[in-house]
Amino acid sequence: MSLDPQVVAYRAARATAGIPPLYTQTLAEARAADLAAIRAGGGDVEPVHEVRDTTVPGPAGDLRVRVHRPAGDGPLPTLVYFFGGGWTLGSVETADGICRRLANATPCQVVTVGYRLAPEHPFPAAVFDCHAATRWLAEHAVDLGVDPDRLVVGGDSAGGNLAAAVTLLARAEGGPRLAGQLLVYPNTDQRADRPRPGRDAGPAADAAPRADTGRVADEQDPLLFNRHSVDWYRGHYLADPADAADPLASPLLADDLFGLPPALVVTAEHDPLCDEGERYAQRLREAGVPVRASRYPGMIHGFFAMPGVFDAGRRAQDEAAAFLREVFGLPAPAADAPVAAPVGDER
Repeated sequence: MSLDPQVVAYRAARATAGIPPLYTQTLAEARAADLAAIRAGGGDVEPVHEVRDTTVPGPAGDLRVRVHRPAGDGPLPTLVYFFGGGWTLGSVETADGICRRLANATPCQVVTVGYRLAPEHPFPAAVFDCHAATRWLAEHAVDLGVDPDRLVVGGDSAGGNLAAAVTLLARAEGGPRLAGQLLVYPNTDQRADRPRPGRDAGPAADAAPRADTGRVADEQDPLLFNRHSVDWYRGHYLADPADAADPLASPLLADDLFGLPPALVVTAEHDPLCDEGERYAQRLREAGVPVRASRYPGMIHGFFAMPGVFDAGRRAQDEAAAFLREVFGLPAPAADAPVAAPVGDER
């Protein structure tokens, strides 16, 4: 399928404005530009009953966390959210819009973790920070009103990668017990020479590869997130390229995914990470993990964080909230509540 008309308009606006790719900027410039773009595309800021910043202990010092709490007393089901930004950009601020919407739409408590960024703190610092924060929240649930029996990890892009890695660490280290994982266009295979389904032959190829329909050109488009973006982020995150073989960097390379929590994997058709996200969903399914893989036609990387620009971003956030309600055991919205438009293509 071709690019969605809203993506075409977005791309044209970027071309007219002469916005340079993040990977051509300094780190400071890219971090500021990333935050500005997400705020511009996030739509209206939703009020939440309580939003506050605090800290939790991490492996190398306190970690900043932002707590989004809807109305309600006592322990609440909680999503621990890891922001995107290629492990290099991003902060609790860049995920604020997503977390506000999910806190209200589910409803549940959402805690965003301010993990350490690369290249100052390369792999595996972010993984260990995210796991430590998740474990602390489970073990000190009363401190932040967390229901430890209803704890989910999630994130978009690099945050999805970190969420998947945390589930592997939690399984290996005996906790915390997780009720689900929300993976939005996650990086799952960091190998620079990884197979590309539908274009590269080999045993790792998709069972049913998609036609390119212009996707190869889109993956090099300097006005969109592209293969150069992927390489730039990976170069900052992996101080040693050999670390790409570590399942905590590339969850797709884990020997066994048995016993991991139920998952929703959201992908965008015109995203260079689409194939590896869908392959990870398939591997989860083959391991007996309940999983829904939802591909959004015509969409690009980043759409989930930009519901003010892309209608599909709001639909995907609605789908994420529905998944959270399911794994948390929460009731569906009232019959007279607004009904979300159909979601992406299930795979």
